[in-house]
Amino acid sequence: MRRGIAATALVAAMALAATACGGSDSDDSGKKAPGDISGTVTYWDTSNDAEKATYKKLAEAFTEKYPKVKVKYVNVPFGEALNKFKNAAGSGGSGAPDVLRAEVAWTQDLANIGYLAPLDGTPALDNEKDYLPKAAASTKFNGKTYAVPQVIDTLGLFYNKKLLKDAGVEPPTSLDELKDAAKKIKEKTGKTGLYLRGDDAYWYLPFIYGEGGDLLDTKNKKVTVDEEPGVKAFAAARDLVKSGAAVTDATDGWNNMQNAIKNGDVAMTVNGPWAIEDTLSGKAFKDRDNLGVVPVPAGSAGQGAPQGGQNLTVYAGSKNLDASYLFAKYMSSAEVQAKTTEALSLLPTRTSVYDQKSVAENPNVKFFKAAVDKAVERPWIPQGNSLFQAILVEFPGVVTGKTSPEDAAESVGDAYRKLLKDDWK
Repeated sequence: MRRGIAATALVAAMALAATACGGSDSDDSGKKAPGDISGTVTYWDTSNDAEKATYKKLAEAFTEKYPKVKVKYVNVPFGEALNKFKNAAGSGGSGAPDVLRAEVAWTQDLANIGYLAPLDGTPALDNEKDYLPKAAASTKFNGKTYAVPQVIDTLGLFYNKKLLKDAGVEPPTSLDELKDAAKKIKEKTGKTGLYLRGDDAYWYLPFIYGEGGDLLDTKNKKVTVDEEPGVKAFAAARDLVKSGAAVTDATDGWNNMQNAIKNGDVAMTVNGPWAIEDTLSGKAFKDRDNLGVVPVPAGSAGQGAPQGGQNLTVYAGSKNLDASYLFAKYMSSAEVQAKTTEALSLLPTRTSVYDQKSVAENPNVKFFKAAVDKAVERPWIPQGNSLFQAILVEFPGVVTGKTSPEDAAESVGDAYRKLLKDDWK
């Protein structure tokens, strides 16, 4: 799930201090019977406004199963959560939660600086073989497991069925078709074809995958974002805006995008399953069947969208690791995942949940599960989340015509080499 990019650089010494001074971390952690565990678990949830009531209810229901454990639910805006967690953990743990809902790219970053408890051999890793392999891959770092997968997702093309029907066009499967469709939509309905977020680097990824490229070649430790596909990706995004097929914004893109499609001012957006409920709350979708979802349009080399999602992580300095492990197990259980899917159409990370009738018959789950199976895995390295910052610097300038695709790609590549250092080339 994406809402925005956040990055903070903290020194490893602070991390080690936080780990050393906090937490029970006793030899008995993870060995108590669940009914004997007591205490309080503070849970930072990063779900959005349309989702948080469901997550709050599910989190607090934990106490019905384990009455000796109290859950303190705190909703933290997604764009602020990583920095707030790092600052709290880095200052010795004061104010840090016991369990954090973390975007998949945060896991290796936080594990690398010592803020997360390894979960191997703890109750948190319940029925590990049930997890989708792609979801499980995002929880690993240096041979250990530092999270349990809660939600998996990717990007798709959301569209207003009525506007496309009025314009006489089918959902586009390529960027060329998108431009043709947008022109007809404008002519027939007066509406804009697409809203393209220009203020979040995550929305650049389908373009570079669609041109056959990637940000990095992790196997060979090579920066690739500034190669030809990366340049063509910036150019493709720019062309959508320049041609009039898309509108964009350099700030407040999330709200502008959502308001535009919810009000029926644009016909299409690129978004993920986390936006389904919010989108359906708009006046353009009083008839919920008016929302359609298809794969993101392909570039010149094919179709591609990034793998995203949310993991549940346990703070290494938690004063109540036993309760934290138990809470992470509960929130990633098949029971809770099924309820989340029924309420919000979010994708489970457990294979067994897809067999349940209410999940199997959900049309949005059907679509996004097939899309996730083909999604491109992001680099699961400590710098994975920080890779977005350099794109974020350049992407708004590209889509608004202030920066050339070549200059943007070169700048991002140079920034990556400074970030990754060592033997990266």
